[in-house]
Amino acid sequence: MQDTDQLPVFTYSATTQRSSLKQLISSLVSDLKSSQELAWRLFIRDISAQYRQSLFGILWAFIPPIVTSLIFIVLQSRKIINFGETDIPYPVYVIVGTLLWQVFVDGLNAPLKSATAAQPLLAKINFPRESLILSSFYMVLFNAMIKSIILVAVVIIFKLTPAWGVVFAPLLILLLILLGLTLGIFLTPIGLLYTDIASSLPILIQLAFFVTPVVYEPPSSFPFSLIAILNPVSPLLTAGRDLITKGMVVDIISPVMVGSITILILFIAWLYFRIAIPIIIERMSS
Repeated sequence: MQDTDQLPVFTYSATTQRSSLKQLISSLVSDLKSSQELAWRLFIRDISAQYRQSLFGILWAFIPPIVTSLIFIVLQSRKIINFGETDIPYPVYVIVGTLLWQVFVDGLNAPLKSATAAQPLLAKINFPRESLILSSFYMVLFNAMIKSIILVAVVIIFKLTPAWGVVFAPLLILLLILLGLTLGIFLTPIGLLYTDIASSLPILIQLAFFVTPVVYEPPSSFPFSLIAILNPVSPLLTAGRDLITKGMVVDIISPVMVGSITILILFIAWLYFRIAIPIIIERMSS
């Protein structure tokens, strides 16, 4: 029998969560390090579960954005709708834009989906909650790497010759993932308490799709131009598409600003998640 004197002892009190910011950050960094192995195991489990009983398997990473792209390509070619002229072939414009949009959406949905799947365990097992966010990040990154196969195929099929700046395209894709992940982390604690968040998210995503220049050029006339400026996805998606198809970006300042702010707010979102999740677990357990 193991000597109980050697086991770690934790004492919880009403002031446990009210630690200083320095202590909070220190414990966050510590738990991030300790949660990496568990996050990887959760990622492997989710990947296996996602494709084990799927007839099309990994093709599901391709099918939704491709179908969406084909719809708009057909509508444009039949003159049913007219989104105006684009500086690259419209099929390329739509396919690349839709794939980048899907990467952002995957990042947005991932934290809540991962936490909801682990909800039965949250109140029963003490494990680093950060592992849920890390595993969801690994999942989105894996799916983004799969989608990049289509991006490469588009460049080859349409014989595009992007400049050397195309090497920075993965950085824009990563920033799109982090932006979605940041928003998703903010929504996760509330989404665990109220199913309305998960139910309304697809509707909000659909609305956001049409106010983001995914299938049309960014508007230049007011007030629609203001929507594009205020939408944080727009500069990252536009810059990412330009880098993939042309290897250069016309406006570098906007994506740099959005990317920098995203990283800062991601840190704040993670602190918020760490503070909120014990309270949410207590509410769910009561």
